[in-house]
Amino acid sequence: MSRVPLPNVQEVNFDGLVGPTHNYSGLALGNVASMNHQGQVANPKEAALQGILKMQSLMEAGYAQGVLPPQQRPDIGALRDLGFRGSDREVLAHAAREAPPLLRAVCSASSMWSANAGTVTPSVDAPDGRVHFTPANLQSSFHRFLEPFTTARVLQAIFHDEQRFAHHPVLPATPAFADEGAANPVLPATPAFADEGAANHTRLCGAHGEPGVHLFVYGRRAFGGGREPKRFPARQTLEASQAVARQHGLTEAQTVFAQQHPDAIDAGVFHNDVIAVGNGPVLLYHEMAFLDEERTLDELRAKMSTPLIPVRVPLEAVSLEDAVASYLFNSQLLSNPDGSMTLVVPGECQEREAVWRTLQDYLLAGHNPISEVVVKDLKQSMRNGGGPACLRLRVALSEAEQTALSGRTLLTPTLVADLTAWVNRHYRDRLAPEDLADPLLAEESLTALDELTQLLQLGAIYPFQLNHA
Repeated sequence: MSRVPLPNVQEVNFDGLVGPTHNYSGLALGNVASMNHQGQVANPKEAALQGILKMQSLMEAGYAQGVLPPQQRPDIGALRDLGFRGSDREVLAHAAREAPPLLRAVCSASSMWSANAGTVTPSVDAPDGRVHFTPANLQSSFHRFLEPFTTARVLQAIFHDEQRFAHHPVLPATPAFADEGAANPVLPATPAFADEGAANHTRLCGAHGEPGVHLFVYGRRAFGGGREPKRFPARQTLEASQAVARQHGLTEAQTVFAQQHPDAIDAGVFHNDVIAVGNGPVLLYHEMAFLDEERTLDELRAKMSTPLIPVRVPLEAVSLEDAVASYLFNSQLLSNPDGSMTLVVPGECQEREAVWRTLQDYLLAGHNPISEVVVKDLKQSMRNGGGPACLRLRVALSEAEQTALSGRTLLTPTLVADLTAWVNRHYRDRLAPEDLADPLLAEESLTALDELTQLLQLGAIYPFQLNHA
C-alpha cells in the first residue's frame, strides 16, 4: 500500500458551475435557508457569476482551482420515466399542471454544490496508488437522486486515465431498514446506504502529499442503534460511509467514523460541512458538531501521524442558529506556502455580530494556523442553502495527476473569460418557480450546455447528447 509521502501535491478545488435553471423551490427538507427562501425570484446569471468570481479570486491568490459543469435541467427524461408523454413542450406542460413538485425537482440546479458530487481518496492513501472516486447516490431527496448518472460521466471524462484514476459505482439504492426502537415515525426514513459525498467527509493530514486519516461523519445507523434527530431526517448513514471506505481500500487505521450530533441536524445542520471544516491537521468545528466529541478527537489523534490541531468554537460563542444562518463552518480552509491558512467565508458571517466577533477575536487571535479571513459574496447560493464549502469538491493531485486530466477544467484567466462570456450569453437574470414550465427555458439550457461541453472539451456527457450521438 502507498503510504510514502508524494512530492508536489496540490489540493485542487473543483467548483460546480451554477446551472441555468437556478431557482428557489425549497426542495431540501432540513436545509433551513432553502426552506425559508422557497418561492422567491432567483437570478441565475448573478448566481453563476458570483461562483465564477470566487473561483477566479482564489486562482489569482495562488490556489489550484478547477470547475465542474452543471447537470442537464430540466430533466425531461425523468418526467418521461414517470409517465408523462408527448413532445418536450407537452411533457413540461403536463407536469406543470398535474405534478408541480415533480417539475420543480427536475429543474433543480443543486449540482452546483459539488461537495455532494462524491467522495475522493488521493493516491497517497490508496492501496493501488490511484486517486479514487465514488459518486454520491444522494438518495435523501428525489431532486438530487437524479444527479449521479451525469456526475459519474463528468468525473470519468475529466479523470479519464485509468492508470492514475479509479472510479467506483454509486452505492445501491435501497429502502430503509426499520428500527422500531429508534426510528421516528414522523420523519421520512433514510435509505440504508444514503451517501451525500464529501459534505460528510474530511481528510486530515500534514501536507496534502502526506498520508492522511479520513473522517467520515454520519447521521444515523441504518441497522439501528444510537440517537437520531427528531425534527429533520439524517441524510448520511454509517453503512454508506463504511462502504465508500471499503471501495477505496481504506483500512481501519486510516478511518474514523463519527456520528453527527442529532440536535445539530434538528437545528438545520443537514451535512457535516455546515458545522465543521478540516484542512491539513486543522479541524475547525462547533461544540455541537459530533455526538461524541471526545472519542472522535481521541481517535483522530491516535491515528494521525501529524498532531491534530482542533479549533473548537463553543456554543456560548456561536449558537447553532447563528452557525446555520451564517454558514461560518461551511467555509473553505486553504493552505498557504508559509504554513498558515486562509478561511474563505460567505458575506453572511459579517451580518451576525457573534460570528464576526468570533472570527476576529477567537479564530484569528487564537493559537492556530488560521491567519486570514476572506469574505465572498455568494448570496444567490446561500439563499438556497450552500456556501463556499458546498460549492467545491476537493481533489489532492500530484503534478503528474494534474497533467493527466482530460478536458479543459483547470481554471486559467482565459477560461474565466470564456465562462463569464458564456454565462452572459445564455443565462436569465430572473427566474421564479412558475417560470420552470417555460419550454424556452429548456431549449436555452440545452443550447448552453451543448456549448459548455465544447468549451470545456469534455465530449458528450449529457443525456441529450448521448441520445443523439
